[in-house]
Order: sequence, then structure tokens, then C-alpha cells
Amino acid sequence: MNDNNNEQNLNLQPSELASIHGHVEAIRQELHKVIVGQDEMINLLLAGLFTGGHVLIEGVPGIAKTMTVNLLAKALNLNFKRIQFTPDLMPADVTGTNIFNMKSGEFEFRHGPIFANFVLIDEINRSPAKTQSALFEVMEEHQITVDGYTHQMPAPFMVMATQNPIEQEGTYKLPEAQQDRFLFRIKITYPSLSEELEILKRFEGDFSQSAIQTVVPVMSIHDIALCKSIVQKVHIKEELLMYIAAIIDHTRHTGDLFLGASPRASLAIVKTSKALAAMQGRAFVTPDDIQQAAFPVLNHRIVLSPDKEMEGFDVGDILSDIFKKIEVPR
Repeated sequence: MNDNNNEQNLNLQPSELASIHGHVEAIRQELHKVIVGQDEMINLLLAGLFTGGHVLIEGVPGIAKTMTVNLLAKALNLNFKRIQFTPDLMPADVTGTNIFNMKSGEFEFRHGPIFANFVLIDEINRSPAKTQSALFEVMEEHQITVDGYTHQMPAPFMVMATQNPIEQEGTYKLPEAQQDRFLFRIKITYPSLSEELEILKRFEGDFSQSAIQTVVPVMSIHDIALCKSIVQKVHIKEELLMYIAAIIDHTRHTGDLFLGASPRASLAIVKTSKALAAMQGRAFVTPDDIQQAAFPVLNHRIVLSPDKEMEGFDVGDILSDIFKKIEVPR
């Protein structure tokens, strides 16, 4: 299998795979100066970066969601902005607005905080639909339109949003169309006992968390663009494309789901599986890459049927059942 895939990837040089693998390890090393564990979140954030996707991070407060994103932007040497979503936030507070200049007698566009390489939206479900709508165009087309004029986002551009799955008072459910624009929903859990102990040991004498200052840039915008081009070259066999199509098709025709996955979801699995393969130094995708990518890509896009929801099933149970029904390509 390796030989066949390597023959079809003559354009993807070993030095390129070594390069992306080296960049990933360098980023991990910088983040782990402060962050304990959370390897899956770091891997998926990098996969999102290398595929041009946006990421929704879900977890209880205090498990380093915001800090990880902030440190990642620092390690990548990118412009970082944080927007706290609140019920009274207006669309113009996100995108910016035209301001009348008394001196020139003309309107000038004042850029909002969305104009950055890395945009962290904290508690995205705290704002109503009117404010959420301000994100639709910018997340899909990397641009905003104000008073008929289009303004482009800087490249690279990535939105990372957090939400608390427990506290629902004063929150608004994200529209399905908006959730579909997020490449992943990463569900973050509590650290293990050993990780908790490591956190206590690391910071019991460092209340100000001075280790944050030791994180230094290890990639540039040029490096990110290079990694994106490498990911696109990763080979995926037609049998594996059929495997992905079968998974998506099952989500649309099973009685266990009220809403199946869109074509955007199948493309997201292809992109993510390619990124995961490249990050591990491989020039080809395996079924394991697809299964690893499928859950974070699909878990926020599909909706359980009322019967399954009442019976206490969750999305993970249904996806696991779908994986068992579909033959894995060899």
C-alpha cells in the first residue's frame, strides 16, 4: 500500500513531509510550555489552520480553551483579536462601521475586531441571531460587506469560537447554517488525574503564569502557506473517497437522525484527513485518518431524531453505529 501511494505522490517530496511534521512538533513544544495535555485540541486546531477552516470549541470554563488559542496565535506570530459575545452586542461591533470624518467631509470605514488573522469569539452563543448573522459572510467568504463596499480579511484568517455546554441561561442556539460553517466542534473534557497533578506542580509557585512569556514564534505566514500547499498534495484513494461518501449518505438516510450531513461536511472530512496524514509525515490518507476526522467534523452538523434523543442516545453513539455498518476499505 505504501509503495502504491508513494508512486502516486511524486510531487510530494519527503522533505516537504518532514517540514510540516517539524513545524507541528515545534508548535506542540511551545504550547506545552504552558498547556498540560489537550493534545487532541492542539492537533485539530492545527488541522483547521492547515485547511483554512474555523473551529468551535466546547467545554466547561477553566480548561484552557481561550489560553490555548491565544498561545497558538503567539507561536504562529499572527495578529490575534478576542471578541466577547454578549446579548447587547451589535453586528457593527464585530465587523466595523462607517464613521463620518468631519475634516474630510467623507465617511471612513472603521475596522471591527473581526479584522485579524486569529479571531477568538468567547461564548459565541451569548449573542442573538442578529449578531450571529454578521459572521455568515466572513466565515464563508473571508470578507464583509458594509454599505455596499466589500472589505477583505487578512490571510490567513481563522475564527475560533468557544461555548459552555452546561450553562444555557441567557444563551441562543446557533443556527444550523452557522454551525455548518465550522470545520470542527472540538469537545474538551477535564484533564486526567495525572494531568491535574502536573498542572498543580507547574503553577503552584507561579501564580502569574510567567511561563506564557516563554512562548515564542516558531512559524511564519509563509510557513503556514507552505503547509497548506503540502496538505493539498496528500493522496487519497478513490476507495477512501467512496468510504467518506458512504458515511455521509448513511447520515442522510438513517432513521436515527433528524438532520444528516451536507456536502460541506464530506469535503471537510477529506481536508481534515489529509491534514492529519501530513502532520504525521504520511503522503497518503488511511481509513484511520478518516475515522479520526469524522467525529469532530460531524458531531455538530447532524441532529438526533426525537426518539433517539428521548432514549438518551448521543451523536457519538449514532456515528459509531454508522462506522460499524460500512465496510472499511483495505
